[in-house]
Amino acid sequence: MKKLKLVALGLLIASSYNCKDFKQGYKDGMKDAEEEVNETAKESKEEVAVETIKFMMEPKSESNVKGEVTFTEEGGTVSMVAMLSGLSEGEHAIHIHDKADCSSADGKSTGGHWNPTGTPHGKWGAAEGYHKGDIGNFMADAEGNAKVEFATDQWCIGCDDENKNIVGKGVIVHQGVDDFTSQPSGAAGARVSCAGIIQ
Repeated sequence: MKKLKLVALGLLIASSYNCKDFKQGYKDGMKDAEEEVNETAKESKEEVAVETIKFMMEPKSESNVKGEVTFTEEGGTVSMVAMLSGLSEGEHAIHIHDKADCSSADGKSTGGHWNPTGTPHGKWGAAEGYHKGDIGNFMADAEGNAKVEFATDQWCIGCDDENKNIVGKGVIVHQGVDDFTSQPSGAAGARVSCAGIIQ
């Protein structure tokens, strides 16, 4: 009888230890799983693709307008930053044109405005329509310097959507101002600087 009680007590002690072990193992397992989820989330954040391409703007039409234009795509939005010098003080237009060809002296080798949807020229976002290349106007300071910033989810860098892909297009800075009404280009005047968007 004594032996039977000892065996029962031993089983009880063993099962309580097993229960404790199970609980501890469960806690450890949950902790490991939580750490793994956090690590995966962190890696996913780091893996958000950021694509950046940068080009030098070259003078056209006997101007001295040069600079650098950078396109960055992140989270479905493309941002453009153009740093320009050699401009006359005041307002100028900047557009994306149809071809990445800056070979002509007047910049006209880039073709017309990039307009994959066949809409009228206009101010970006206008209900009546606008080209995907209709960035608009910017100001140059008294020293002829300017910084142009623009961002949109209607562009992409090298994607398969030809209505959004800016690769293979050209950036043109104009001497004049885009009036947003004259067709097909806003009567912005001479093309004074050019860069091809080539990946």
